[in-house]
Amino acid sequence: MQELRVVGVRVELPGNQPILLLKETQGERYLPIWIGAVEAAAIAFEQQGVRPQRPMTHDLLREVVTALGATLQAVHITEMKDGIYIAELVFGEQRTVSARPSDAVALAVRTGAPIYGAEALLDEVGIEIPDEQEDEVEKFREFLDQVTPDDFFGPSGSGPNP
Repeated sequence: MQELRVVGVRVELPGNQPILLLKETQGERYLPIWIGAVEAAAIAFEQQGVRPQRPMTHDLLREVVTALGATLQAVHITEMKDGIYIAELVFGEQRTVSARPSDAVALAVRTGAPIYGAEALLDEVGIEIPDEQEDEVEKFREFLDQVTPDDFFGPSGSGPNP
């Protein structure tokens, strides 16, 4: 397993499909995962320190895990089956829960749990960005610094922008 860090969430045009971008902490490979708008907003909110008036689902899950006396020790993104990424929430003592990577990462950013990608998965779908494309990564980072929750949801927070 390779430790990954969340680079951020972006919206791929023209389809407005959110992408979660993870990068190896000790390597050059990126792992792009297409995710839903709700999960993208949950990750972006937490990264930007946005606190909604009421807890979002991932905030609630964090509180339930804590109330049950458990600790999320890690998130493992283990494989891809039929084009779908598979992840696990690792609670220790052989306790794991299958999860979508987007939900797992949204919970990990709230708890500070490390995120790992299986070596075989990174070998299969990891992307190396050559040095000449580093400026594109920098543009992506600038985009992430400027994106707001309203880019994913309307001002009321009730759904995607039209």
